[in-house]
Amino acid sequence: MSFASPFPDVEIPDVSLYDLLFGDIAEEYLDSTALIDPKTGTETSYRQLIGQINAAAGALAARGIGVGDVVGILSPNIPAFATVFHGVLRAGAAATTINALFTADEIAKQLTNSQAKMLITISALAPHAIEAAKRVGFADEQLIILDGEGQEATGHPNAADLLAPNLPAPDVSFDPATHVAALPYSSGTTGNPKGVALSHRNLVANVVQIKPLQGMTPDDVVIAVLPFFHIYGMTVLLNAALYNRGRLVVMPRFDLVEFLENIQTYQVTNAYIAPPVAVALAKHPIVDNYDLSSLTMMMSGAAPLDDELGKAVAKRLDLHMLQGYGMSELSPVSHLIPIDTAAALGREDPPLSSTGWAIPNTENKIVDPGTGEEIPLPTEGLSAPGELWVKGPNVMLGYLDNEQATADTIDADGFLHTGDMAQVDPTGCVYIVDRLKELIKYKGYQVPPAELEALLLTHPKIADTAVIGVNDEDGEEIPKAFVVKQADADLDEAEVIEFVAAKVAPHKKVRAVEFIEAIPKSASGKILRKDLRR
Repeated sequence: MSFASPFPDVEIPDVSLYDLLFGDIAEEYLDSTALIDPKTGTETSYRQLIGQINAAAGALAARGIGVGDVVGILSPNIPAFATVFHGVLRAGAAATTINALFTADEIAKQLTNSQAKMLITISALAPHAIEAAKRVGFADEQLIILDGEGQEATGHPNAADLLAPNLPAPDVSFDPATHVAALPYSSGTTGNPKGVALSHRNLVANVVQIKPLQGMTPDDVVIAVLPFFHIYGMTVLLNAALYNRGRLVVMPRFDLVEFLENIQTYQVTNAYIAPPVAVALAKHPIVDNYDLSSLTMMMSGAAPLDDELGKAVAKRLDLHMLQGYGMSELSPVSHLIPIDTAAALGREDPPLSSTGWAIPNTENKIVDPGTGEEIPLPTEGLSAPGELWVKGPNVMLGYLDNEQATADTIDADGFLHTGDMAQVDPTGCVYIVDRLKELIKYKGYQVPPAELEALLLTHPKIADTAVIGVNDEDGEEIPKAFVVKQADADLDEAEVIEFVAAKVAPHKKVRAVEFIEAIPKSASGKILRKDLRR
């Protein structure tokens, strides 16, 4: 049997994302700050942001962009991202957000696959953008460089060319339930990236679903370091903060010192991170040099957070540490530990090794991947592990132009098969074990890399780590750890192997170690295991 969210259902408005966020904004919030650029100190009010979005939509419409079209956005986190992203959607088009670290080849591949008609970027990324635009046959005016010299000088329009005419936003009509709003691409950590077609309803639903669990208010100041081009940053930071009339401190990339300085300067209350940031906050001595007392809540997502690591951050910074779970195909949030578990469910917070409960309006199944049998809720303890399936209004429309991959992922009953192995407790609280495809099979036993990674991170001499399965001389798959040492640490392979062996079952022991300078990760913080296998 499936099990439903323990939280009450919420009403999901049948509107576009723009109308949800800005359609009925109260007068009292129009002159409140929406976005802060800490590099310049510039603040953008909600009134200014809405005006810019509408002007951008009008400019795009005048350039032939409308319902059914796709526009690529290649940009780090900057305030203008909010303008162009929502401007594209306001014009009736879909935004395909592109990883700011992509090469020209990768940009061109996404533009081609998504059938984008235009690309918007910034000068710092222009060389790759220009090369990619040429490869897909774009004319100069189809590549907008927001901070460039402008169309008259270079042929590429800039922000002034877009916004100065202040053209009215077009009147567009579409069905929010079926009209594609965003086309992020799956991370590709276990395969080729695919376009994830998310409707306006998907994005609207997820913002509304997480609102009562996030507890965000107009008094909150949120630091936005997770990239907006990734669905985590797009929904949980950009859209949710704007919906709740909070203030976003926008950082183009993670730098520990700047991160700490911005929290101190802007009195940040809420931080959303990935586990690598938690490692720095728990272990780096420089953290003690800053006043971070304004922080009350920190939530980790995008990859599993170890309970001990989360508690170490919470204790050091004196804040409420939480965890969530999701994926691009779920818009992205499907599970959260609520900001106030006692008020929401009448119980204490679960361990940080869990991802919390299914969000409102959703239901789950845990299914044995070998037999296809559903695993029931246990009467005590944790269930046997199985693949997590999720059903709800946040489930994607499907993969772009890929019916087979869509059918392989979403079944006839509407359940999305996440590919993640999970366990569940009697209350429906979910614990992610590991990626189904990333489980290491050692002599028939399943070894979850995330479990070994969490253990290795407790070693005082280890700054970061990743574990994958590799074949030994006999062709047997064994766990191999890639380890980044703490600065000036004296650590060898034998010490790492002995440390793990003392704490795990024999089949889970690390059997090979390689020391490297940095663990390859996606912009959202996921370990790129495929890069370690090269």
